Amino acid sequence: MILELKGISKSFGGVEAIKDVNFSIKKGEIFALIGPNGAGKTTLFNIITGNYKPSKGQVFFKNQLLNPLKPHQIVHLGIARTFQNIRLFSSMSVLENVLIGFDKSIRYSVFEAFLHLGRFKKAEKESKEKAFALLRELNLEHFAHEKATSLSYGQQRKVEIARAMATNPSLLLLDEPAAGMNSAEGEELAELIFHLRDTYKLSILLIEHDMKFVNKLCDRVLVLDYGKTIFEGDIKEAVLNKEVIAAYLGDIEVLEA
Repeated sequence: MILELKGISKSFGGVEAIKDVNFSIKKGEIFALIGPNGAGKTTLFNIITGNYKPSKGQVFFKNQLLNPLKPHQIVHLGIARTFQNIRLFSSMSVLENVLIGFDKSIRYSVFEAFLHLGRFKKAEKESKEKAFALLRELNLEHFAHEKATSLSYGQQRKVEIARAMATNPSLLLLDEPAAGMNSAEGEELAELIFHLRDTYKLSILLIEHDMKFVNKLCDRVLVLDYGKTIFEGDIKEAVLNKEVIAAYLGDIEVLEA
């Protein structure tokens, strides 16, 4: 297992947002957290990435306990994420946004950076080459020097994924990656995620409301309702589960292709 959550609970001001959640993700697996708004999905993302500390329970990544670590330390271990609301630097180009992701791997002194000498020059050249390679993979290379926020919504999502990939993760967390996309864009994104998983040997954890997208992409799902697990397993079994239907999915025909 690359990621394991054991007995995770999280309270805010006495209100329990997450209640004794347990799940694990295998290496190379695409796993989805689904459930109605307010079910606790993004709270779990924030716990995994160190933005929140669990009130109870433990999070392990490659058998290392994450609870005491800070977000930047967790990134260095190999966990990257995107956000439900796109978080790009509006004053920066597409290329500059992706280059930020390489910061954790750059090694040079303040003196070298100030004078643009030695390791700084070499590291900057290598980072740009890697950034352009990522942009080519996501079909964004021709937007490299445009302001990131001038791109379409779907393209901005890809820029955010490229920036996350620049940190060289082994686990990628995607928070509603298909939100705001039409059917064709969703299909293209699903193929891209498969490509990234296979090319970079990634494990992927995602939050998503588009059930067709989840059905196409995911090996397993965990369904949350009011912070509690009500189902874990195959998506095709999830949509036949009475608790899941009552809590979230409604008409199971939403999965018909």
